[in-house]
Amino acid sequence: MLEIRPVCENCGKALPNESNEAMICTFECTFCRNCVNTVLHNVCPNCGGGFEKRPTRPRPMLEKYPPNQNAHFNPTDLIKFDALLSEYREIDPRNR
Repeated sequence: MLEIRPVCENCGKALPNESNEAMICTFECTFCRNCVNTVLHNVCPNCGGGFEKRPTRPRPMLEKYPPNQNAHFNPTDLIKFDALLSEYREIDPRNR
């Protein structure tokens, strides 16, 4: 089950359950659309995967399965990320 993490790992932007800005990779690393497009260029700095829009949990299920409340804020070290970005930026995420 998705954790529905509450903030962008890179910039700290709030990404509540109903956000249309939340993007996740296959390991549920969570970033805002702006960071994915302008900083990360669709390359997850943690695993090298691509991103997809995070689904929204239906409201009737929120009480039984609430979103994670722990902020996982870990700004990307752009110097370390550069090598991974160089390797994967031009490769379709499904072929990495």
